[in-house]
Amino acid sequence: MTPRIALLGFSIECNRFAPVATQEDFEARTLMGGPAMLTNARLPAPSMLGEMPGFIADMDAAGTWEPLPSLLAMAEPNGPVEAAFFGRMMEAWEKDLSEAGALDGVYCVLHGAGLTTDDDDPEGTLLKMIRRVLGPDIPVVASYDLHANVSAANVELVDAYIGYRTNPHLDMRERGAESAQVMRRLLAGTKTHLAHIRLPIVPPTVTMLTGKDAHHRPYGELIDLGQQRMHEPPYAGRVLNVSVMGGFAFADTPFNGLTAVVTATDREAAQGLAKEIAIAGWARRDRFRPALTSLEDAVARAKTNTGHPLVFADVADNPGGGGRGNTMWILEAFLKAGVKDALVGVIWDPILAAEARLHGVGKTFIAHFNREGGDEFSKPFSAEAKVRSLAPQFLRGRRGIYANNTLDIGVGVALDIDGITVVVLGNRYQCADPIFFEAFGLNIAAARVVVVKSRGHFRGGFDEFFRHEDVVEVDAPGLTSPILSRFPWRHMPRPVLPIDDTATWTPPA
Repeated sequence: MTPRIALLGFSIECNRFAPVATQEDFEARTLMGGPAMLTNARLPAPSMLGEMPGFIADMDAAGTWEPLPSLLAMAEPNGPVEAAFFGRMMEAWEKDLSEAGALDGVYCVLHGAGLTTDDDDPEGTLLKMIRRVLGPDIPVVASYDLHANVSAANVELVDAYIGYRTNPHLDMRERGAESAQVMRRLLAGTKTHLAHIRLPIVPPTVTMLTGKDAHHRPYGELIDLGQQRMHEPPYAGRVLNVSVMGGFAFADTPFNGLTAVVTATDREAAQGLAKEIAIAGWARRDRFRPALTSLEDAVARAKTNTGHPLVFADVADNPGGGGRGNTMWILEAFLKAGVKDALVGVIWDPILAAEARLHGVGKTFIAHFNREGGDEFSKPFSAEAKVRSLAPQFLRGRRGIYANNTLDIGVGVALDIDGITVVVLGNRYQCADPIFFEAFGLNIAAARVVVVKSRGHFRGGFDEFFRHEDVVEVDAPGLTSPILSRFPWRHMPRPVLPIDDTATWTPPA
């Protein structure tokens, strides 16, 4: 029998404090369905991230199947999604599933940290609709970003929960392939039980690294533990997947918190391993505290550094977490201090990028940053700048999370400002791939100082230039500051660590 598998997705990481995400934000990245989705997923450099291409490639390699592509919607992290637009997508998904005929399974590319302007759990809303239309017996497999905030619906309405295991995210394609492999087991008759346990820990983003070279990786240790234990007695052969979800604090939901999710063939194995991981997570609770470098100390290090080049991460203005990518604190401080031989990227400012392109390469003008603002942190700043170089609109990602992705950067310009070269783009991206400098002819290896607007994904792209000890995480203002006590939380369950030292937890019986 040729399995008929419906394909769909809704993937966006939503920062409740950021501006509302609209249809245009999805169109700027991935908003496609039908044959176009399949065609794009099978390209050498698709515009979509790797989960759907990985799933499709693994199913293609396994034998004959019939994909039924519905809508795939992905956007760069942003604020809550406009409810009316999400409602139109819900109508499209429901129509496609209702008219698909007999289905053998559904694969959903989800994120888990989505919001709309009137829904704290749009992924759960989507899964509820799928079950309402298709019933309880059709296998549903969903893959999630490891920054997912896990609601009960996200677990209870799927037959397998597949979360990323790397941060920086380098395994999206592999998790899509794993989803296909689990789907085939479900189609062959395997029945699953899922368990999840949430801890009152909301890890700041900078404490969730998994790379082996990271010195501070309590979260990575939990992922490693889950992968080890699922292959040991008494879980070997019984556990299909272990996913440890760090969550995304800035979504500010009632289900924020570090969560272990286990998919197994029996309830005892699922609950037992989830409990083991939760206990191990609670034992590491004091290690989920950020240690940042003050802006003053960062300036001093940039000014006096004569050793190995340093990379300064503007973690509080991370477009990969909903930041606007346009705060000026680090750039302005470095210019004032006279830092030279530096690269800064990437600033999101469509108006400035377009104006600089009109002036042309070699021209000098007064660059006005943030003329239209954007949020409380998008302060205006002006400086004399020279247009150094331009880049093409479409780039092919080279390393890290954007590797082999087609990236539409809009208008891209590199500006020289008093010894610092600043990359400005028309479309918003976090600076997670060297291509954002290299496309402008800039030599990263020759720079003494590099500033990236990225929380951590730059580590997966720039590790060929910088060691872990060369990274300086700067404490500056912004929508994605890892100092969580600075935000007016309204929905997050309290108390939680590290915001509240009074948080307690007792393992379930």
